[in-house]
Amino acid sequence: MRLLLLAVVLAAPAFAQPASAADVATRLDELWKSRDEAASLKTADEALTEGLKAFPDDFELLWRAARARWWIADGPVDEKLRKQVAKEGWTFAERAVKAKPDAIQGHYYIALNIGAYSQAVGILKALGEGLEGKFNDELEKARKIDATYDRSGPVNAKGRYYWELPWPKRDLGKSRTELKAVTAAHPEHLRSWLYLAETELKDGNAKEAKTCIDKALQGGDAYDPPEARRVKRWAKTVSEAIDKELK
Repeated sequence: MRLLLLAVVLAAPAFAQPASAADVATRLDELWKSRDEAASLKTADEALTEGLKAFPDDFELLWRAARARWWIADGPVDEKLRKQVAKEGWTFAERAVKAKPDAIQGHYYIALNIGAYSQAVGILKALGEGLEGKFNDELEKARKIDATYDRSGPVNAKGRYYWELPWPKRDLGKSRTELKAVTAAHPEHLRSWLYLAETELKDGNAKEAKTCIDKALQGGDAYDPPEARRVKRWAKTVSEAIDKELK
């Protein structure tokens, strides 16, 4: 799996120069719908490589490159690769902000990639490197521009942030408040149900956690099939931990 993912990320055979950045962006959005398939991920990476060669400062390509790197970093990869691709995504997102400072996507994907990078290096080390302030600054910029973007993605990320922090910085009450706001606005958002289940479990509320994790396991996937499939795999492990607590 590790070698396959490395090949997916790094392989980029020569393609004909794309006609326009908009054509590449459209192609990337189509491939995003099947991004949990290795072939689609590889094709998207090739398209991004060629697109950014031709249009290196194009905002629409830069933020999609940041999104693609975050997806890989968020998945089942080793910490070395997670760190690498998250840093790449962070860099692409910063270039997107430079191209279009008032747009949400660059700020949002800086925050998400910093989050993935922090997981790779360890939360304590990330705090020591001062990444918490950068993460929060970019996430708040995104939230002020459009808190509803990506099914309230900025709010969801903030809720997870409060869960990820080590004691005594962790705040499960704030995590719960943020995540409940997402599930209320977007009940189809399975990741927010999973995160809320983990918050409730960590706070000693196994029954509430069970209700939430069942939402993640039983929810539909039409809103985003690759995302839903990923979350459901994670949710099985969390569900087992909750069941142990309930015995």
